Amino acid sequence: MKKTYKLHNILFPIWMLIFFPTYLWLFLIPANYLIDYLVTRLSMKHIGVEKYQKKALYHSWKICIIGFLSDFIGAAFLLGVEMWMDMSGNRDLYELINGINYNPFVNACSFLLIVTGILIAGLCIYFLNRWILGKDEELTKEQVKQVALYLAVFTAPYLFLIPSMWIYS
Repeated sequence: MKKTYKLHNILFPIWMLIFFPTYLWLFLIPANYLIDYLVTRLSMKHIGVEKYQKKALYHSWKICIIGFLSDFIGAAFLLGVEMWMDMSGNRDLYELINGINYNPFVNACSFLLIVTGILIAGLCIYFLNRWILGKDEELTKEQVKQVALYLAVFTAPYLFLIPSMWIYS
């Protein structure tokens, strides 16, 4: 007979949910695609790209995948920092771990670590989108940089800053 285990009362920080595919992804993927499409379309329109509607529609699915990958990289950074702190055994770091997991506004270091995770994800969004959009021969290098910058700024995972304790309390 196979043993089964149940884990009760495990609380995850919101940013860690990216590692666990759930039914929420049925909502998140289309919502993320729509946001990426709108940011791409509006940024292309703003900088004067011809056929911006068609180009935004063509590139949006790749941009959406890049967004999820970048968010995953930012969350992996936070998880790695948290695991490193936990394995160090230093009791002074538990307040930082608690801040990263449940409320980044509890101390400045936790906040800065979360912001670093957001910046890492934003940089990934920028450089990966520059790479993908750079393959489009109809876009100039300057247009590619501008669209990638808009995407990095407006689609970075700012949700990492939401305190998980709001949900769990």
